[in-house]
Amino acid sequence: MKLITTFVLLIFLLGCAKETINGMNKITTPETGPPTDQLSYLAMGDSYTIGEQVTQMESFPYQLTVSLSKQALNLSAPKIIATTGWTTGELIAGIKAENLNRKYDLVTLLIGVNNQYRGNSIAIYRNEFKELLKTAVGFAGGNTAHVFVVSIPDWGSTAYGAQSGRDVKAIAREIDAFNTVNREETLQAGISYTDITPGSRKASADASLITTDGLHPSGKMYKEWAEALSPSVIKAFKN
Repeated sequence: MKLITTFVLLIFLLGCAKETINGMNKITTPETGPPTDQLSYLAMGDSYTIGEQVTQMESFPYQLTVSLSKQALNLSAPKIIATTGWTTGELIAGIKAENLNRKYDLVTLLIGVNNQYRGNSIAIYRNEFKELLKTAVGFAGGNTAHVFVVSIPDWGSTAYGAQSGRDVKAIAREIDAFNTVNREETLQAGISYTDITPGSRKASADASLITTDGLHPSGKMYKEWAEALSPSVIKAFKN
Protein backbone atom coordinates (compact mmCIF):
# COMPACT_ATOMS: atom_id res chain seq x y z
CA MET A 1 0.00 0.00 0.00
CA LYS A 2 1.16 3.49 -0.72
CA LEU A 3 -0.23 6.66 0.82
CA ILE A 4 0.69 10.32 0.50
CA THR A 5 1.75 11.24 4.01
CA THR A 6 1.65 14.74 5.44
CA PHE A 7 4.45 16.09 7.59
CA VAL A 8 4.42 19.44 9.37
CA LEU A 9 6.67 21.22 6.85
CA LEU A 10 7.56 18.47 4.38
CA ILE A 11 5.71 16.12 2.04
CA PHE A 12 7.19 12.84 0.91
CA LEU A 13 5.84 10.15 -1.38
CA LEU A 14 6.97 6.93 0.21
CA GLY A 15 6.58 3.28 -0.68
CA CYS A 16 6.10 0.62 1.93
CA ALA A 17 8.54 -2.32 1.95
CA LYS A 18 6.15 -4.56 3.85
CA GLU A 19 2.37 -4.61 3.97
CA THR A 20 0.91 -2.40 6.67
CA ILE A 21 -2.40 -0.66 7.20
CA ASN A 22 -0.57 2.64 6.77
CA GLY A 23 2.31 4.16 4.85
CA MET A 24 5.62 5.01 6.49
CA ASN A 25 5.28 8.39 8.15
CA LYS A 26 7.41 9.26 11.16
CA ILE A 27 7.41 12.32 13.37
CA THR A 28 9.51 12.75 16.46
CA THR A 29 9.79 15.99 18.38
CA PRO A 30 13.08 17.38 19.72
CA GLU A 31 14.21 15.87 22.98
CA THR A 32 14.25 19.01 25.10
CA GLY A 33 12.93 19.57 28.58
CA PRO A 34 9.71 21.59 29.05
CA PRO A 35 9.60 24.92 30.86
CA THR A 36 9.48 24.44 34.61
CA ASP A 37 5.80 25.39 34.79
CA GLN A 38 4.79 22.73 32.26
CA LEU A 39 4.30 18.99 32.56
CA SER A 40 6.15 16.79 30.09
CA TYR A 41 4.28 14.37 27.83
CA LEU A 42 5.44 11.29 25.91
CA ALA A 43 3.10 9.75 23.30
CA MET A 44 3.94 6.33 21.85
CA GLY A 45 2.22 4.47 19.02
CA ASP A 46 1.71 4.41 15.27
CA SER A 47 -0.22 6.52 12.72
CA TYR A 48 -2.99 7.16 15.24
CA THR A 49 -0.46 8.90 17.47
CA ILE A 50 1.23 10.81 14.66
CA GLY A 51 -2.05 11.92 13.14
CA GLU A 52 -1.56 10.65 9.59
CA GLN A 53 -3.16 12.96 7.01
CA VAL A 54 -4.01 15.72 9.51
CA THR A 55 -2.07 18.75 10.72
CA GLN A 56 0.10 18.37 13.78
CA MET A 57 -2.28 20.41 15.90
CA GLU A 58 -5.19 18.17 14.86
CA SER A 59 -3.37 15.02 15.98
CA PHE A 60 -4.52 13.17 19.07
CA PRO A 61 -1.58 14.07 21.36
CA TYR A 62 -1.70 17.75 20.48
CA GLN A 63 -5.47 17.95 20.89
CA LEU A 64 -5.08 16.23 24.26
CA THR A 65 -2.67 18.94 25.42
CA VAL A 66 -5.18 21.61 24.34
CA SER A 67 -8.06 19.83 26.07
CA LEU A 68 -6.06 19.53 29.29
CA SER A 69 -4.92 23.15 29.18
CA LYS A 70 -8.56 24.22 29.22
CA GLN A 71 -8.82 22.37 32.51
CA ALA A 72 -5.77 24.06 34.05
CA LEU A 73 -3.33 21.22 33.33
CA ASN A 74 -0.46 22.78 31.42
CA LEU A 75 1.55 20.39 29.23
CA SER A 76 4.53 21.04 26.99
CA ALA A 77 4.43 19.98 23.34
CA PRO A 78 4.41 16.17 23.32
CA LYS A 79 7.47 14.10 22.58
CA ILE A 80 6.24 11.57 20.01
CA ILE A 81 7.69 8.16 19.26
CA ALA A 82 5.58 6.71 16.48
CA THR A 83 5.74 5.68 12.86
CA THR A 84 2.87 4.92 10.54
CA GLY A 85 2.64 1.16 10.07
CA TRP A 86 4.41 0.17 13.28
CA THR A 87 3.48 -2.99 15.16
CA THR A 88 4.23 -3.52 18.85
CA GLY A 89 7.58 -5.08 17.98
CA GLU A 90 8.55 -2.16 15.77
CA LEU A 91 7.53 0.33 18.45
CA ILE A 92 9.75 -1.49 20.94
CA ALA A 93 12.66 -1.21 18.50
CA GLY A 94 11.84 2.44 17.79
CA ILE A 95 11.86 3.31 21.48
CA LYS A 96 15.26 1.66 21.91
CA ALA A 97 16.59 3.59 18.92
CA GLU A 98 15.50 6.88 20.53
CA ASN A 99 17.71 6.10 23.53
CA LEU A 100 15.72 8.33 25.87
CA ASN A 101 17.19 8.86 29.30
CA ARG A 102 14.62 11.08 30.96
CA LYS A 103 11.25 10.73 32.68
CA TYR A 104 7.89 12.19 31.72
CA ASP A 105 4.93 13.39 33.75
CA LEU A 106 2.39 11.88 31.35
CA VAL A 107 2.71 8.88 29.00
CA THR A 108 0.14 7.59 26.50
CA LEU A 109 0.22 4.33 24.54
CA LEU A 110 -1.93 3.32 21.56
CA ILE A 111 -0.63 0.39 19.50
CA GLY A 112 -1.80 -2.79 17.81
CA VAL A 113 -3.76 -2.06 14.65
CA ASN A 114 -0.90 -3.16 12.40
CA ASN A 115 -0.50 -6.39 14.38
CA GLN A 116 -4.12 -7.14 13.49
CA TYR A 117 -3.84 -5.89 9.91
CA ARG A 118 -0.85 -8.11 9.15
CA GLY A 119 -2.44 -11.12 10.80
CA ASN A 120 0.26 -11.31 13.46
CA SER A 121 0.00 -13.60 16.48
CA ILE A 122 -2.20 -12.29 19.25
CA ALA A 123 -0.04 -14.19 21.76
CA ILE A 124 3.03 -12.28 20.58
CA TYR A 125 1.01 -9.09 20.77
CA ARG A 126 0.20 -9.80 24.41
CA ASN A 127 3.85 -10.33 25.31
CA GLU A 128 5.05 -7.26 23.43
CA PHE A 129 2.23 -5.10 24.75
CA LYS A 130 3.14 -6.12 28.31
CA GLU A 131 6.72 -5.07 27.59
CA LEU A 132 5.52 -1.73 26.27
CA LEU A 133 3.42 -1.17 29.38
CA LYS A 134 6.50 -1.72 31.54
CA THR A 135 8.45 0.66 29.35
CA ALA A 136 5.70 3.28 29.63
CA VAL A 137 5.66 2.98 33.41
CA GLY A 138 9.44 3.33 33.43
CA PHE A 139 9.21 6.56 31.43
CA ALA A 140 6.61 7.78 33.95
CA GLY A 141 9.10 7.27 36.76
CA GLY A 142 7.31 4.17 38.00
CA ASN A 143 4.02 6.01 38.48
CA THR A 144 1.30 3.84 36.90
CA ALA A 145 -1.27 6.57 37.61
CA HIS A 146 0.40 8.74 34.99
CA VAL A 147 0.27 6.17 32.18
CA PHE A 148 -2.79 6.03 29.90
CA VAL A 149 -3.67 3.40 27.32
CA VAL A 150 -6.07 4.02 24.45
CA SER A 151 -7.83 1.15 22.66
CA ILE A 152 -7.32 0.30 18.98
CA PRO A 153 -9.90 1.89 16.63
CA ASP A 154 -11.72 -0.23 14.07
CA TRP A 155 -10.31 0.56 10.63
CA GLY A 156 -12.84 -1.81 9.08
CA SER A 157 -15.52 0.81 9.70
CA THR A 158 -13.85 3.23 7.28
CA ALA A 159 -14.43 3.62 3.55
CA TYR A 160 -11.04 2.02 2.99
CA GLY A 161 -12.09 -0.95 5.08
CA ALA A 162 -15.32 -1.36 3.14
CA GLN A 163 -13.41 -1.30 -0.15
CA SER A 164 -10.48 -3.45 0.98
CA GLY A 165 -12.03 -6.73 -0.04
CA ARG A 166 -11.71 -8.02 3.50
CA ASP A 167 -14.59 -9.10 5.72
CA VAL A 168 -15.36 -6.04 7.85
CA LYS A 169 -17.17 -8.18 10.42
CA ALA A 170 -14.07 -10.33 10.77
CA ILE A 171 -11.94 -7.19 11.12
CA ALA A 172 -14.23 -6.01 13.93
CA ARG A 173 -13.96 -9.35 15.73
CA GLU A 174 -10.17 -9.33 15.44
CA ILE A 175 -9.90 -5.73 16.64
CA ASP A 176 -12.08 -6.67 19.61
CA ALA A 177 -9.82 -9.64 20.35
CA PHE A 178 -6.69 -7.47 20.33
CA ASN A 179 -8.44 -4.90 22.50
CA THR A 180 -9.47 -7.62 24.95
CA VAL A 181 -5.78 -8.39 25.35
CA ASN A 182 -4.59 -4.81 25.79
CA ARG A 183 -7.45 -4.03 28.16
CA GLU A 184 -6.72 -7.09 30.33
CA GLU A 185 -3.02 -6.32 30.55
CA THR A 186 -3.60 -2.62 31.15
CA LEU A 187 -6.07 -3.08 33.98
CA GLN A 188 -4.02 -5.87 35.52
CA ALA A 189 -1.09 -3.46 35.66
CA GLY A 190 -3.27 -0.86 37.41
CA ILE A 191 -3.16 1.53 34.46
CA SER A 192 -5.94 3.72 33.05
CA TYR A 193 -7.70 2.41 29.92
CA THR A 194 -9.82 4.52 27.57
CA ASP A 195 -12.03 2.68 25.07
CA ILE A 196 -12.44 4.75 21.89
CA THR A 197 -13.29 1.79 19.65
CA PRO A 198 -17.11 2.16 19.71
CA GLY A 199 -16.76 5.79 18.70
CA SER A 200 -14.42 4.89 15.85
CA ARG A 201 -17.14 2.66 14.39
CA LYS A 202 -19.34 5.69 13.84
CA ALA A 203 -17.14 6.40 10.83
CA SER A 204 -19.18 3.93 8.80
CA ALA A 205 -22.05 6.45 8.88
CA ASP A 206 -20.15 9.72 9.38
CA ALA A 207 -17.54 10.49 6.74
CA SER A 208 -16.43 13.61 8.63
CA LEU A 209 -14.68 11.36 11.14
CA ILE A 210 -12.20 10.19 8.49
CA THR A 211 -9.67 12.08 6.35
CA THR A 212 -9.76 12.24 2.57
CA ASP A 213 -7.69 9.05 2.28
CA GLY A 214 -10.75 7.14 3.52
CA LEU A 215 -8.77 5.42 6.26
CA HIS A 216 -7.24 7.62 8.93
CA PRO A 217 -9.16 9.56 11.59
CA SER A 218 -9.86 13.23 11.01
CA GLY A 219 -9.16 15.96 13.52
CA LYS A 220 -12.81 15.65 14.55
CA MET A 221 -12.34 12.03 15.63
CA TYR A 222 -9.05 12.78 17.36
CA LYS A 223 -10.81 15.53 19.31
CA GLU A 224 -13.32 12.95 20.52
CA TRP A 225 -10.46 10.73 21.69
CA ALA A 226 -8.80 13.61 23.52
CA GLU A 227 -12.06 14.54 25.23
CA ALA A 228 -12.67 10.92 26.20
CA LEU A 229 -9.23 10.60 27.79
CA SER A 230 -9.02 14.03 29.45
CA PRO A 231 -11.18 13.25 32.52
CA SER A 232 -8.96 10.33 33.51
CA VAL A 233 -5.82 12.45 33.15
CA ILE A 234 -7.30 15.32 35.13
CA LYS A 235 -8.41 12.94 37.87
CA ALA A 236 -4.93 11.41 38.12
CA PHE A 237 -3.12 14.73 38.30
CA LYS A 238 -5.57 16.54 40.58
CA ASN A 239 -5.66 13.79 43.23
